[in-house]
Amino acid sequence: MIHMPKYEKIWMAVGTGSLILFLIVLGIMAGTMGLNPPDGMETTVEPENVEASAPFDQPGLKQIGPNEYEAVILSYIFGYKPNQITVPEGSTVHFKITSKDVVHGFFVPGTTTNLMAVPGHVAEYTQTFDEAGEYLFVCHEYCGSGHHLMYGNIIVEEKM
Repeated sequence: MIHMPKYEKIWMAVGTGSLILFLIVLGIMAGTMGLNPPDGMETTVEPENVEASAPFDQPGLKQIGPNEYEAVILSYIFGYKPNQITVPEGSTVHFKITSKDVVHGFFVPGTTTNLMAVPGHVAEYTQTFDEAGEYLFVCHEYCGSGHHLMYGNIIVEEKM
């Protein structure tokens, strides 16, 4: 048996007890309250068949109303499909994004768009682009050695 000083035994007991208490509370909370994915991810899709499932079988941008668009984006190892979308200034874009392999991020700096692309779940968010310009979107969740290649552009064109 390993000899430990009295105070070390006390600290080990406090640490172990805290961990056990934390796990018990977590288990109770998960069982009674139900742990669900974050808001905006209620829709699910089979990750193995995502490219054959609507709307991800035809990713891209489509107009759904006056100055209103739906952007269906599929994230995969080291890329987005599509990796560029173009909308007019003042457009409202409804993003629908998922991943076909691992957890990815979808972050548009300078806006409030910040989504997690989780395999099997569809993240949805709406953003209005009031200013013309080029907006970069990037993966902010490390996904492997080519993570730095995961980016795209949203081009917001001036109204004529």
